[in-house]
Amino acid sequence: MSPLSGKTALVTGASRGIGRASALALAKAGAQVLVHYCREDEAANEVVAQIRAGGGHAEKIAADLRTPDGAHRLARRVRAVIGARLDVLVASAGIAMNASIEDTTVDDFDELFVLNVRAPYFLMQQLMPTMCKGSSVVLVSSLAAHASVGSLSAYGATKGAIDTLVKHFALTLGTRGVRVNAIAPGVVATGMSALATTEHGREAILDMQTLKRIAHPEDIGGAVAFLASDAARWITGQTLRIDGGSKL
Repeated sequence: MSPLSGKTALVTGASRGIGRASALALAKAGAQVLVHYCREDEAANEVVAQIRAGGGHAEKIAADLRTPDGAHRLARRVRAVIGARLDVLVASAGIAMNASIEDTTVDDFDELFVLNVRAPYFLMQQLMPTMCKGSSVVLVSSLAAHASVGSLSAYGATKGAIDTLVKHFALTLGTRGVRVNAIAPGVVATGMSALATTEHGREAILDMQTLKRIAHPEDIGGAVAFLASDAARWITGQTLRIDGGSKL
């Protein structure tokens, strides 16, 4: 039997990048996956189709997490599909912004915190009643929360907030047998990473990594599936660095 057989998972930001890779990895492990997206309907359709083509089960579900009630709306839609129990929540939706401290505006700062911190906070709040013994939550931190990487001060602050929330959520839900962890990827070749798109940027990435190659979303998805599975049953309140040995 697959490790997540019979489980239901929600992955936010699942139409692209790490969210997409996480949704595919969870489906491969046997979970039924709710593929959340905001605008990229065609990309979400492709993820659902790929999961179904592999014999899995998936549905897409849309919500704009940038609006004040976006997380609440998504939670209501999720409950309408799954009923009373959610086994896995992967809060992957987020944005990055490469800007110096001098060039970062108030609007830039607020936009980052709205999607990267406020949205997963209130999605957790709203979905907590659906989680019970054996459920698992995976949040997404970053190497930028632990080290200076490019001009990512505001983005790094949002991921530092995630590292803090992991501990609070884990403590709150631990008595119910729910585990909460985070992953902290290094630079990954996704649409969010401008650094990986240039030769100079790729050289900089390789210089700071012990494993000398550029990471891809698939390198991250397997770790998400692991944390969601019973194999990680004694891990909670932790941030797992998945960064190829960056900034050691």
